[in-house]
Amino acid sequence: MAEQKSTYTEDSIKSLDWREHIRLRPGMYIGKLGDGSAQDDGIYVLVKEVLDNSIDEHMMGYGRTIDIKISEHQVEVRDYGRGIPLGKVIDCVSKINTGGKYDSGAFQKSVGLNGVGTKAVNALSSHFTVQSFRDGETKKASFEKGILIEDHPVAPTKERNGTRVIFTPDDTVFKNYHFIPDYLENQIWNYAFLNAGLSIQFNGKKYFSERGLYDLLLRKVDEDALRYPIIHLKGNDIELALTHSNQYGEEYYSFVNGQYTTQGGTHLAAFREAIVKTIREFYKKDFDAADIRQSVVAAIAVRVQEPVFESQTKTKLGSQSVGPDGPTLRTFVNDFVKTALDNYLHKHPDAADALLKRILQSERERKEISGIKKLANERAKKANLHNKKLRDCRIHYDDPKANEEAKNNTMLFITEGDSASGSITKSRNVQTQAVFSLRGKPLNCYGMTKKVVYENEEFNLLQHALNIEDGIEGLRYRKIVIATDADVDGMHIRLLIMTYFLQFFPDLVKNGHLYILDTPLFRVRNKKETIYCYTDEERQRAIHKLGKSAEITRFKGLGEISPEEFGGFIGEDIRLDPIILNKETKIADLLGFYMGKNTPNRQTFIIDNLKIEKDIVFDDPKQAQEEEEQAQAS
Repeated sequence: MAEQKSTYTEDSIKSLDWREHIRLRPGMYIGKLGDGSAQDDGIYVLVKEVLDNSIDEHMMGYGRTIDIKISEHQVEVRDYGRGIPLGKVIDCVSKINTGGKYDSGAFQKSVGLNGVGTKAVNALSSHFTVQSFRDGETKKASFEKGILIEDHPVAPTKERNGTRVIFTPDDTVFKNYHFIPDYLENQIWNYAFLNAGLSIQFNGKKYFSERGLYDLLLRKVDEDALRYPIIHLKGNDIELALTHSNQYGEEYYSFVNGQYTTQGGTHLAAFREAIVKTIREFYKKDFDAADIRQSVVAAIAVRVQEPVFESQTKTKLGSQSVGPDGPTLRTFVNDFVKTALDNYLHKHPDAADALLKRILQSERERKEISGIKKLANERAKKANLHNKKLRDCRIHYDDPKANEEAKNNTMLFITEGDSASGSITKSRNVQTQAVFSLRGKPLNCYGMTKKVVYENEEFNLLQHALNIEDGIEGLRYRKIVIATDADVDGMHIRLLIMTYFLQFFPDLVKNGHLYILDTPLFRVRNKKETIYCYTDEERQRAIHKLGKSAEITRFKGLGEISPEEFGGFIGEDIRLDPIILNKETKIADLLGFYMGKNTPNRQTFIIDNLKIEKDIVFDDPKQAQEEEEQAQAS
């Protein structure tokens, strides 16, 4: 039979309007879609795009307050800036490349410059309303999925000048989405830190910062863990905060024109380089760069005229200069750090002494483990990771040539035992999902030094699989997913893996890369339908829907779930619970309590918080007997 070939004619060429293009290729405008379990999922980008316009108004000197209300599915943002010119309200949210920020004289160092952001929010919302208040008059328009459905005439108003935007993300685009309050709070705090003096009211709570990036670091790091007081330096179009802690790794927060560049870029690379160069010159000693940056916690914010980002979501800066006629960004950052940090260390000898001690400690620790590190890395190279522990995928997070959306979907499942890893391996997406199989329970590494990472074969192979030995810049997977059984042993293994990451790679957790895989506890089915239930409440609803004669299976381990079924749990509808560290979470105290040797205290805590689950009661005796027989058979 001859192979059919598609024709390529004039009819093959199609033109999409702005709304159709955004809805067809949303990833081009807001990055990955997601369900809200990751801090860079699309629903948070929608919030950011609307907020950015309000922030730009504040930066221009209009409006000191922004009101935000976010419920389960609806977002409302009200600023008190100048308000969109009434005759352009509809155009500004529905005509691509239309906006007030192309004139660099008006918005020289704006967050949003390309006139796309709010239009993307409009097109990707089931309901979108914009209302402008300007000099005693107001104009309102409502849309559905980018289509104008109601155009209100200009009317008088007594409300203060400004703009209100209300939208509901489209649940056909963002499937099963939910806002995680911690992510929203971090997002809003960043706006407050970067705009000292701006007051943001979020769901009735006030967010306000007087000291900018200094306050940011105070929120991110436990004060007890700081080796010296936070160094806070400000100049024209640049601000930075810097300190060292007792934790492993490097922790950075970088911003451009108020935008949180989660993937760094030119400004962050220049900052890391400038720290090393300045400290070497100050102490007149050629320290190893890794020793200087070990345990650093820092933040940098720069203002750049017409910045060039590597994607519409603006998570990585590509600009090489401060402005058309300005110095290169590398030179600008280097010059400021060299002068300001050097001056600070000369004026504060106590901080300089504490910094030197931290560097010498890192140098000592590095030399102590250099021998075992060399041997361990040689073993890791000899070990065939692809056959022994790691079933790798084809696309990786650190691949500069890979598709951005695919990179953001890369994940590594950490499993226990061959049966669980076998089910995941057979059902995974080989393009973006990899599997790392543990052999039994890993070592409790609480309180140990990083030497154990190299002495323990599994820990060493895991850090090599993730490519995080020298920091998380080369991380090979966007999400690290702990996939263990929902029983006591599985929970214990989960805690041990979390301890490994919190002890030695806390920056990986703080940057939102660690997750728990949520798998169903029950399968309820009849001859027509099968329902998977993640909680007992869902099981009860499924029984009510399918009838009391439905067959109920309790999954006791991941290995009991067939590969065919598992594919549905790690595909498009995957449920992931992110590991989130908030301000109140002190890593040292957390690990000490749950993983240390304070057995009596922990025992008391367990007894006080013990919950007894009620036995499952069936109205039908026959069903109860069948359930018992199934349990015995398994």
